[in-house]
Formats: sequence, structure tokens, C-alpha cells
Amino acid sequence: MIIDPVYSQLILPLVIAIFLAINMGGSGTAPSFSAAYGANLIPRSLIPGLFGTMVLIGAMTVGKNVAFTLGKGILPSENMTIILTSIILLSVALSLLFANLLGVPQSTSQSTVFALSGPALYFEVLQSEKLFLEIIPTWFILPLISFGLTYAAGKYIYTPARKRASFEFETLKSHPGLQALVLISSLYVAFSIGANNVANASGPIASMVINELDLGQSDENFVLIMVLSILVIAPAFGIGSSLLGTKVVHATGKEIVEFGPLSATVISFITASLLLTVSVVKGIPASLVQLNTGAILAIGCAKHGWKEIFSKSSVHKFWIIWIVAPILSFILSISMTWIADKMGIL
Repeated sequence: MIIDPVYSQLILPLVIAIFLAINMGGSGTAPSFSAAYGANLIPRSLIPGLFGTMVLIGAMTVGKNVAFTLGKGILPSENMTIILTSIILLSVALSLLFANLLGVPQSTSQSTVFALSGPALYFEVLQSEKLFLEIIPTWFILPLISFGLTYAAGKYIYTPARKRASFEFETLKSHPGLQALVLISSLYVAFSIGANNVANASGPIASMVINELDLGQSDENFVLIMVLSILVIAPAFGIGSSLLGTKVVHATGKEIVEFGPLSATVISFITASLLLTVSVVKGIPASLVQLNTGAILAIGCAKHGWKEIFSKSSVHKFWIIWIVAPILSFILSISMTWIADKMGIL
């Protein structure tokens, strides 16, 4: 059987997209299930299946708006060729590798947006209104909201509650309601990750497939191809959780004990709700990592004070890498686009 060359060429960007999804699944497992695993509410072997299932449901039900943004809202969809899509996804993968080597969890969404902006700027087709008026301001505002809400919850709800009762992990055995709350929050975070992060791969892939198969640039066609791409890409989150997430969730699940189940659940509900809101309402790709970090810093400030938390060198390292990694993604994508253009392969 002879395979059409176009279909065979689609394999490369699809493989890169799946590789990205595997890495996102590995990193997303920790914020989703660390609290539940740390409390011994769920065996580690069940986590990848539950995580992958909730990610798939989130992407299929409420992930459309973010996919539209990343598929056609920054770089016009008609520019999304096989080579250019491969360049964009590879730039994201390399920038995430850079952050991972330095041990800093990085936002795939921000790296993807910057990777899309490189070729868009090169070809002078950057759709700047949504980027500069909605996406980038949200990146700055949302972690501050996460910090503020969690700080208020920690100072005015959690701290007074602790004076009346103990909310440590070992006490969960006698509180089935709190056990259920921790488990629900874990599933909720995974659902929110699906609503936002799957689009980092499915959005560009959907536009590329429509272009290469000449299916027409209608929203209906985009949604159809996006759904098919999600069915391929979302399960890779579960694979990533199984291959890469077990060690991370084990480490963070035991480290998070210092926050306690109530703090961990508060962090999960606040960050997942913020991520889900911007996904559904505005279709903005956002960073759960940064929302989570803002919330964790807030709990730390509520417990130990601002000076002790913000003086830590690890916090300063996070700020630097969060700025450098997306810029690296942009430089890689625009550089490889220039090279590909000069070689005449775009």
C-alpha cells in the first residue's frame, strides 16, 4: 500500500506534539495528585489513568477556546505548514528541556505563545491585539490574584481553623469528608489542565492538518480536526504521567506534607478555578505552574511571614527562568524559521 506523501509528512510534527504532551503530563501530575498521594488516599499506580482521563475530559469539553487561540489567534492558521508547525513545537520542547535541566517547572503555554510569535513576527502577520491586550496582561495579573486569594484564605480562614482543630495528613483517616475534598480537588486540577494545556499541541496541529489537507479554514472544520487531534494527544498526558510523573509526585507528595491537606486543597481549588476561568471565558493559555507557585508563596507568607519566604534564593531563580525560557523559545523559533526560509523549505 502506497501512503500519500502528505500523510507521511504529518508524522513528524505529530510525534513532536506527542512528545510535548508526554512532558506536560509528567509535570502536570504533581500539582494534580501530590496532596492525595501524600495523604495515602490513592495508590500511585492509579494516578496516571485518573490523570489522563480527566485531562481528556477537560480538553474535549472546555478546551476549544484555548485551541482556537493557539491554532489561529497569534499566527494565522493559513501559515501553519508542516515545517513551521514542527519548528514551533520543537522550540517549545527545547525551551522546556532547558528549564527542566535547571530544575525549574516552566509554563508550556508561555513557551508556546512565544514560539508562535517568532514566525508570526518574521512573516509580519503577528495578531498582536490579543497577545498584548489579553494574553500577556493575564500572565501578570493571574498569579497576583492567585497569591491574593490564597493569602486571604490562609490568613483569615486556615489559621483560625487550625486553632480549633488539627488538619494534618494523619488526621484524614477520621475525616472522610476531607478525604473526599482532597480527591475531588486532584481531579479538578487535572480537568483544568486538560482545558488549557492540551491546546499547546492540539491547536497548532489542527491548523496544520487543515492546511495540508486543504479542508477549508472554517471554524467547524477546525473544531472537528481539533477533536481528532485531542484524541491522539491527550492520552499522551497519561503516558507522561506514568513514565515521568511517578517520581515527581512521590517527591512532592511527601514534601507537601508541610502544607497539610487543607492548605493543599485550598491551593488546588483556587489555582484550578483561575486556570479554568481564563480557559473558558477568554481562551487564554495560562500557566498552572505560576498560579501554583503564587499560591504556595501566599501560604508560606501567611504562615512564616513575607521576608522569610521572598528572601529565599530559589524564589529568585524561578523569576529568572520564567523570563528566560519563553524568550529562548522565541529566539529558537524565529531563528529556525529564518534558516528554513533561506533554505527554501517553508
